[in-house]
Amino acid sequence: MLNKNIVNYIGCEAEYEEARIVLFGAPFDSTTSYRPGTRFGPQAIRNESYGLETYSPYQNKDLQDCKVFDSGDLELPIGDTERVLAAIEERTETIIKDGKIPFMIGGEHLVTLGSVRAAVREYPDLHIVHFDAHADLRKDYLGVKLSHACVLRRSWELLGDGRIYQFGIRSGDREEFEWAKEGHVTMRRFDFDNLTETVTKLRGKPVYLTIDLDVLDPCVFPGTGTPEAGGVSFLELLKAMLKTAKGCYIVGCDVNELSPTYDASGVSTATAGKIVRELLLALS
Repeated sequence: MLNKNIVNYIGCEAEYEEARIVLFGAPFDSTTSYRPGTRFGPQAIRNESYGLETYSPYQNKDLQDCKVFDSGDLELPIGDTERVLAAIEERTETIIKDGKIPFMIGGEHLVTLGSVRAAVREYPDLHIVHFDAHADLRKDYLGVKLSHACVLRRSWELLGDGRIYQFGIRSGDREEFEWAKEGHVTMRRFDFDNLTETVTKLRGKPVYLTIDLDVLDPCVFPGTGTPEAGGVSFLELLKAMLKTAKGCYIVGCDVNELSPTYDASGVSTATAGKIVRELLLALS
């Protein structure tokens, strides 16, 4: 049983017992390799949500009709990465064991590993669908294995070959791309082509969806720690996200890597908030 946050994401007013989806924030960015600040993402998204409507014209659905519980941000021990991941894993496990979908807002992308650890224990046949600019498949980053640059490699160590599907990838070192080509993961560069085939292939299988918001082009989404030119548009991401969420058996998800201080206009935070709204509605 979790306690409700004082300030909820807009429209997420359900009680825990009745909720189908449980939101929580993971404000952590200690392994960020370029520009820090993603620890401020979860609260910024929650605050910015009050500039949105609860109704989505894209889906003709309203958060007021959905059962979403907002448990607030985890209090994470910045400086101890393993304890941070353990706290995320514990929260995710609690939500899953109570028959609900954990929805985490990051934070840097390493936070995904904590949730995946819990999800794969409950769903041994877990698959991951990953939207990102970066492959995140490094064996280590400057000798550190627990880095946001390594999160999908660490997840692969839990799942094995053929169970991670990546889209939008346009950055990484040569070894990452060569390792992916060996068949360890399925990588689609630059865009979401072949997503329909992937969703069809994964139908009925447990899927964890992780969305790194820097998959968006920086002209759309400059507020992130490692912006990469050549990304997708908001509508392209929205279409891909809805296709995945509605076509797959989603058992957990996250949206991460908003660093709000790098976009003083607030547009990146507003975009992140809208992505969260649309994914909540698609899963409801």
